[in-house]
Amino acid sequence: MNKRYDVIIIGSGVIGSGIAYYLSKKRNKEILTIDKQFPLASSSGATQAFVWVHNKTPTWYGELSMKSANLYPNLEKEIGDIEFKHTGGIAPFFSESDFEVALRLAERQAKVGIDIEVLDRDEVLEKEPELSPSIVGATYSKIDGNVNPFRLIESYIKAARINGAKFSFYNSVIDIINEHGRYKIKTSNGEYIANQLVLAGGPWSKSLGNLLDINIPIKQVRGQIMVTEPLQPILSHTIGGLRQMENGEILIGYSKEEVGYDLRSTLDIIQDTARMAIDFVPVLEKVNVIRCFSGIRVIPEDGFPIIGEIPGLKNCYIAVMHSGITLSPLIGLVMAELISEGESVIDLEKYSLKRFKRLG
Repeated sequence: MNKRYDVIIIGSGVIGSGIAYYLSKKRNKEILTIDKQFPLASSSGATQAFVWVHNKTPTWYGELSMKSANLYPNLEKEIGDIEFKHTGGIAPFFSESDFEVALRLAERQAKVGIDIEVLDRDEVLEKEPELSPSIVGATYSKIDGNVNPFRLIESYIKAARINGAKFSFYNSVIDIINEHGRYKIKTSNGEYIANQLVLAGGPWSKSLGNLLDINIPIKQVRGQIMVTEPLQPILSHTIGGLRQMENGEILIGYSKEEVGYDLRSTLDIIQDTARMAIDFVPVLEKVNVIRCFSGIRVIPEDGFPIIGEIPGLKNCYIAVMHSGITLSPLIGLVMAELISEGESVIDLEKYSLKRFKRLG
């Protein structure tokens, strides 16, 4: 394998592989993506894979999510079947006081083009008859959906390879040396030189930043997920906390635990998750759970994506965030523009790493 590349991307999850694909479409760069494991070994392979927009706030973050979700239909035409489903999204609530909160959300989001309906109980049950009659109402938007993360990432990589991009898996990064705006990447399989470097390491982004003396302020937040036995179709929408897959299994999860990179499942959280599922969909009380798993959410300290060139490091870029499944098409597109042309169609000022210095 060549040892010199125009662009080296560290991390082949949904963000890194998306950047590799969109950058490869331009066919003007030699690209290598390096990963310490295989592409679905970490966060991107342990997710409910929602493409979720409608209650992302503030509005500028919701708008970013909307623009990305709107790219999915064309992306599927480009890279093949990724089981993207435009199901619409329902976020139920159980309190009358939440009606006012929901109406204010709908009003704010409408200003950036996110269409939200606030439904009463009967309207919710008309859309999803198996939801609990204890529900008071819900917010609903047609824009939400879900995707198969395995197909998505495999298709990104396959399409990028067709365009000439290279990948090196099971290849740990040991050190990164800044050589006046070029980067020497020392790995377990040898050394590489990059004219431009992209850090897209997900849960390991902080340790990658440490190699360059850069603080990347992220938290590792565990989410535990239950998987039911295959059922006949009972849910047709993506619902906050659960969704039914094509094979009939239902994915259930909503927990958030700051426990570091710990992928264990724990009885207390699984019990809480089961109670939530039954509260939402009572018929699930008699359904068998066939497995449980955990994934690590990568959440910047203020909750919003970190995207763009790293301040003080020429030709070095970062893309790290929660909601990577939702955001990957747009992040791939804007990062490819930024790397190739020095600017993007999206203003990335709010997402710059330098904001944390201002806050600190």
